[in-house]
Amino acid sequence: MPEDMEIDAQGEHGYLVTQPTELEDVRTWFRVSPDVMDQIGSDDEEDVVRRTVEFLRRHQDVADFPETVDLEDVIASYDDYLPAMTED
Repeated sequence: MPEDMEIDAQGEHGYLVTQPTELEDVRTWFRVSPDVMDQIGSDDEEDVVRRTVEFLRRHQDVADFPETVDLEDVIASYDDYLPAMTED
């Protein structure tokens, strides 16, 4: 995990990710559904959240992250997300 990222479990299938930027910390809620985990082929939700953050960082600035990220929306928005997440 990048040293500048904190991931905290927030109940069932929810994670709060905190990433510092030059101006302020960016906090983003991530929601992970069992269906998404099945599509990715993983049972480690925190790892999937970490890799999703890394994926999104390649597409946008941390400051532009939305307040809430539902992984189903990421799948719908990025054609290259599932292939990137299922690569070994």
